[in-house]
Amino acid sequence: MSEIHFEGTFTALVTPMKADDGRSLDIEALERLVEQQIAGGVDGLVACGTTGEAATLSHDEWRTVVSETIRAARGRVPVIAGTGSNNTAQTIETTRAAEALGVDASLVVVPYYNKPTQAGITAHFNAVLDATRAPVVLYNVPGRTVANMSGETTAALSRHERVVAVKEASGNLDQVQRIIELTEGRFAVLSGDDGLCVPMYSVGGRGVISVVSNCAPTLTAALYRDFQAGKVQAAAEGQVRLRSLIEALFCEANPQPIKAAMHALGIMGPAVRLPLLSASQSAKTRVHTELAKLGLIDN
Repeated sequence: MSEIHFEGTFTALVTPMKADDGRSLDIEALERLVEQQIAGGVDGLVACGTTGEAATLSHDEWRTVVSETIRAARGRVPVIAGTGSNNTAQTIETTRAAEALGVDASLVVVPYYNKPTQAGITAHFNAVLDATRAPVVLYNVPGRTVANMSGETTAALSRHERVVAVKEASGNLDQVQRIIELTEGRFAVLSGDDGLCVPMYSVGGRGVISVVSNCAPTLTAALYRDFQAGKVQAAAEGQVRLRSLIEALFCEANPQPIKAAMHALGIMGPAVRLPLLSASQSAKTRVHTELAKLGLIDN
């Protein structure tokens, strides 16, 4: 693609797995998922992120998911690959592998478990940027990593020409506004929280990397498009309309509920990998109820 705009609705794809306790990938289902997303109007795809269970994929499986996502997308939308870890050398190796496969950007998470300082976070990202060539989307998700990347650190890293966006999942709108203030709108702040899409758009956010768009791509993509078209009330109403489904999709550990939703839609099976389990019956019932309310499945 000649010029990539890293804004709009990007789906954090689930990784389909076969009914063998998730031991095997389901590539046919992945192809169906990609087609469903593009038909639903999303602006891009993210393979092998948290929702894609990247932590439980072997390197060969990771390569397969990324390459098959690129192949299925056929250049119609940009593909971003999750390449981050808490090991800087490993992150560099995986990011280089993603570049070789032809991704449009890599999604690099703040190192988890190690609890680095802001200086350590900066050094980690700079090491990755110095050793690689493709665009990078920063990923701040302190609920999983423990370490929060501050607005000041994000703004400093954004000055690098290949840092094109941040997936900001701190849930802190003050921090989001601080990033936008410090960067003067020169780079894309993407929501990492489905429930905060429109609030983030209202302070200058330029899109979302979304879980709910797996099962509701058209409704999710409409939030940003309506907002950008000046239909602020329609965007706000759409956000409220999705609220109960979003809550249901996070009633258990992600991606257990979203995989139950995708199974209900007939896209793939519900299998996840240990240490996660398939969604409980109560979670499935809750997800099915919300999908039916939105007319996404029959009641």
